[in-house]
Amino acid sequence: MMPSNNRYRVLSVLVATIMLGSCGNNSSGEGGGEKAYTGPARPECIAPSAPGGGFDLTCKLAQKGFRELELLPRPMRVTYQPGGIGAVAMNSVIAQQPDNSNLIVAFSGGSLLNLAQGKFGRYSENDVRWIAASGIDYGMLAVRMDSPLQTLGDLINFLKKDPSAIVFGAGGTVGSQDWMKSAIIARAADIDYRAMRYVPFEGGGEAQIALLGGHIQAYSGDISEVLGMLEGGRLRVLAVMSEERLPPPFEAVPTAIEQGYDLTWPILRGYYTGPNVSDEDFDWWVRVFDTMMADKRFDEMRVEFGMFPYAVTGTKLDAVIADRMVQYRLLAREFGFDTEPVGAASQ
Repeated sequence: MMPSNNRYRVLSVLVATIMLGSCGNNSSGEGGGEKAYTGPARPECIAPSAPGGGFDLTCKLAQKGFRELELLPRPMRVTYQPGGIGAVAMNSVIAQQPDNSNLIVAFSGGSLLNLAQGKFGRYSENDVRWIAASGIDYGMLAVRMDSPLQTLGDLINFLKKDPSAIVFGAGGTVGSQDWMKSAIIARAADIDYRAMRYVPFEGGGEAQIALLGGHIQAYSGDISEVLGMLEGGRLRVLAVMSEERLPPPFEAVPTAIEQGYDLTWPILRGYYTGPNVSDEDFDWWVRVFDTMMADKRFDEMRVEFGMFPYAVTGTKLDAVIADRMVQYRLLAREFGFDTEPVGAASQ
């Protein structure tokens, strides 16, 4: 029989071995007792607008995807930080929370267009970390269902007689993406876009309310923003700015191209985070977006939010952003808006 003091030594060794083994078998597969990074403690998506509209939809798409696919350790909340089609949110994150790995911020092609015009202050596209683009949207022009305007041609005929006859409204000031949608159609029809009347709102949601209230006669926004009102018969989309008709539930909406105006306006939708977020945290966000967007269930959610397939992350998205910024700076110059030099960045 083993002496009691030897039994005690053996038992001590076994306990120590088990404890070391459990520390070494964490989810990262590394020793040292450190827990593997499992994601943000307080995940948050900032929609840089008032509730409603494209930024809100972009955040809520991610919120639903992460929740239903169980990819985040905790529920993601959506908060709102309106101002300048993303300018206020970007300045706030860079200046005040540059290393906050809990935060992602929604962006769109509208954000990039304003950024290209230097409307975000001293910051440029090089001052944040671009995580993912999770969908694509398209520009459109809409009127109330009881409007006498039935087609894009009707609208253009009104404007040819008097460019100020129709009051446009959208989320953003003159020079913004939503203003640009109506301006390029006017320019293509040889209408003086500078004489058009335009009312800016803080986000697509406010512009839709103004349209339904009769304060504006035409709304230039994104097709995803009007899905509910379109299905409810509250407005009529005169044209969608896609290359061909979109799938259900938009299959009845005519394109600008089929009505004789060779114009498209695709809108990237995605997310970025602060410039000083660690590589570990940034890579985690990229991986979880890659996982979510590869899931067929996410495809169904994207359709539910009125968006269309597009999935690019990390360094590939950096290249896409760089290319878009060149295009937007050129377009802004064509319309006489000041722009920042291509590749400009803060010091």
